[in-house]
Amino acid sequence: MNNNDIKEEKQNTPRPENKMGTMPVTRLIFSMSGPAILSMMIMAMYNIVDSIFVSRLGERALESITIAFPIQLLMISVGVGTGIGINSLIARRLGAREFEQADAAAGNGLRLTLIGGTIFTLFGIFGTRWFMHLFTHDESVVNFGSDYLSIVCIFSMAIMIITTTEKIIQATGNMIYPMLSSILGAVVNIVLDPILIFGLLGAPRLEMKGAAIATVTGQICSMILLLFLLFKKKYDVKVNIKAPFDGRTIKEIYRVGAPSIIMQALGSVMQFGMNAILELVSPTAVAVMGVYGRLQSFVFMPVFGIGQGSMPVMGFNYGARNKKRLIKAFKVAFLVSFTIMACGFIVFQVFPEQLLAIFDASDNMYKIGVPAFRIVSICFLPASFGITTSNLFQATGHGLLSLFASFIRQMIGILPLAYMFYAIGRGDLVWWAFALAEILGTAYAVIMLRYLYKNKIKNLDAA
Repeated sequence: MNNNDIKEEKQNTPRPENKMGTMPVTRLIFSMSGPAILSMMIMAMYNIVDSIFVSRLGERALESITIAFPIQLLMISVGVGTGIGINSLIARRLGAREFEQADAAAGNGLRLTLIGGTIFTLFGIFGTRWFMHLFTHDESVVNFGSDYLSIVCIFSMAIMIITTTEKIIQATGNMIYPMLSSILGAVVNIVLDPILIFGLLGAPRLEMKGAAIATVTGQICSMILLLFLLFKKKYDVKVNIKAPFDGRTIKEIYRVGAPSIIMQALGSVMQFGMNAILELVSPTAVAVMGVYGRLQSFVFMPVFGIGQGSMPVMGFNYGARNKKRLIKAFKVAFLVSFTIMACGFIVFQVFPEQLLAIFDASDNMYKIGVPAFRIVSICFLPASFGITTSNLFQATGHGLLSLFASFIRQMIGILPLAYMFYAIGRGDLVWWAFALAEILGTAYAVIMLRYLYKNKIKNLDAA
């Protein structure tokens, strides 16, 4: 038997039927999304807990982590974007029963993450004070932000590995292990936050450095658990970290992953721009933006969890050419996402004062924040469609369509509109940029969804 015969025999070796091709779609999405939603809600909770404790250090401290946040978002975008490319490729290859190629995607993808982590570590050592000075000359804000951001970036390898490893495991249909790792990281972070920030139980009072140390310690614990579960448990995909880089596999990962990285990095650029515009309006407006960003994650994170649960299902059934299950997965994901967003919209409309009170808001924060919360939350409803559609684009290997959607919302919509409102002397209208931009994004999503269905989905044959 020659090498080609051996390779073909291995390729055709049967593996157990994957539940993503057999389980009823609605039950499958809920079973896969449930752990992801819980995991992301826990992540949102400890981000808010971080901010609550930091707000006790003063409004300038809250402003500093808002300015620092785009770097964290950029860091996560590289890890998550690479992970999404891996997730999509693994799911499609498993659906097509190309098992060796799925294994190659996992091994190559995990190693790619290490390169990104190294870049952010170097930024944490050399670039944080320079970055803070781009947005403010208030030395207290610069010191707070640099203390926090340098530590988070130096230890960025942990969050990079977490995001990629989660996507590898999720692509096989296992959502429990990523949830367990998130719970562990959140518990460690929440316990350490007050101890290290305020110097409790005999620990030194580290303030912003304490918040950063608590964050990265939780991430390191989560990373260790995920790596253990990845290499010690059995999945439909096997990770060979020693396998040589494969150009074709890397190209396929980044065909979806690179647009996703850029798409999420656009969110970081948007946040850079909004911080700069809001700083011109009022430093307090920057703090309000930071509070809103933490609170809205309680609404968006469950929707992202639905996306994490539905994307492997859509990708698997696209690879298996099962149109009925693919469309059903999209519809279920959208309806659930819209329901979550509608609930979030109601909360932000009815209880903005109570939400701000959690963060020890000043009178000026109430004055700016109450109308801001009510205006920005209008974008929740159309965003549910945009997010679900982007997940479908990525799951089917059309990451560029998601990239363009994000570019339209954030670069053509939010930033130009926000600056226009500021330039005409109506800083109070800056918040409307979010809702108006989401309308543009929804129109684009509808057009591209029709294009994708007509050209790629309509003629799929059932597996």
